[in-house]
Amino acid sequence: MKKINYLGFLSLLALIAILGWCTENTGLYGFLGFAYYIRYFWVIPDEFFRLNVQKAATFAFMSEMISLVPFMFVCSYVYDGTKAVPMSFGLSFAVTLALIILEWKERKGADND
Repeated sequence: MKKINYLGFLSLLALIAILGWCTENTGLYGFLGFAYYIRYFWVIPDEFFRLNVQKAATFAFMSEMISLVPFMFVCSYVYDGTKAVPMSFGLSFAVTLALIILEWKERKGADND
């Protein structure tokens, strides 16, 4: 019996983009990024795969939360109270994304060696 890779069900979040198209809310188009997870339906999950996903998810969550705290303090002094929370979330997400890109470039460079 073939095991189901439950990570593939994250691709169902891409259906929210259809709701954005129906309501003309362009902010929901970002959910199309979850369509990437469709490919995991064809990946057979073993213990090593689950361990790698757990490590990556844990690191991403912790880096987001650790960078959120200093940005929250800085943005609360720089901006007024209504803009502090969205700006700090945006900055912590941008730092995490920059670290992901730098790690990807470093691994790509290591493959060339």
